[in-house]
Amino acid sequence: MTTAHEPGPPGETESHETESHETESQAGNPVDAGDPTAVFDEQRDLLFGVAYRVLGRAVDAEDVVQDAWLRWREVDHASVRDPRAYLVRVVTHLAVDRLRSAQHRRETYVGPWLPEPILTAPDIADDVALADSVSFGMLVVLETLSPLERAVFVLREAFGFSHAEIAGTLGRSEDAVRQLARRARQHVEARRPRFETDRSTQRDATERFLAAANSGDLAGLMDLLAPDVTLHSDGGGVAKAALRVIEGADKVARFLAGIAQKPPPEPRTYLASVNGRLALVVTSRGEPHSVFSLDVVDGRVSTIHVQVNPDKLHGLHDIVRVGDPVGLWP
Repeated sequence: MTTAHEPGPPGETESHETESHETESQAGNPVDAGDPTAVFDEQRDLLFGVAYRVLGRAVDAEDVVQDAWLRWREVDHASVRDPRAYLVRVVTHLAVDRLRSAQHRRETYVGPWLPEPILTAPDIADDVALADSVSFGMLVVLETLSPLERAVFVLREAFGFSHAEIAGTLGRSEDAVRQLARRARQHVEARRPRFETDRSTQRDATERFLAAANSGDLAGLMDLLAPDVTLHSDGGGVAKAALRVIEGADKVARFLAGIAQKPPPEPRTYLASVNGRLALVVTSRGEPHSVFSLDVVDGRVSTIHVQVNPDKLHGLHDIVRVGDPVGLWP
């Protein structure tokens, strides 16, 4: 059961497989340093975590990790003194190169761009910095950074790498990395979305949102939404979605009411940890159809991210097995 691709801070690893698929090191047995496959598998979650945060797409991140594996398989392992540092360096360079190529395509993207959602372990919320770094809102903010700034921010803020380690990874001076980190942090802090970190508050607001939407309770929705709430929906020109950000409680509530009147075939709704937050995942005939992720501030919904682009829902294929069934259709 794939529930997360979330590593811990430097020096720690965490499998994204079920308890029955732990690596040897996690089961209490040391990884054989002479086994290249075991060494790579020990770092796989960290590598995915870096690549995903740099790219915002799980499919691209998986491709980057696979390319890193192909390079690792061919390298002279005896000459690599620090496999973890080597692999992070390879993945970071591959992800930055891929991001530079993707940025041109995103300039012509139809409607708002949102990241590709992934299922994350529920306990990721206990690490606020790690959960924040993978949230929809943060990944949207990271889109406004240059590729190098984004890589530095991810390595420094999400995973706690030192400036010296990042300098070695990027082949830059430590002073240059410090400047990039400072610029990226200032940029992000000016745009960082606010959200409630308490999981019970998130769950309460999300369940109230679902109940109001299911019943068509427009007044209930209005009461739950902040006056300046915004809704961002990503259809990518493939699925029906708003082509612009919707602003204001009245407009957002009416848009949601319109959605509720047009359910997909055989809908089911699940509550699950998606990108570090509780979210509603809607399926149609057992396959992921859409995701509703809510940012909650002071008990009211301040931002709604709705991902309906079918090309970006591959990371939710396990939702029927791991999600908590909570209703039919928002």
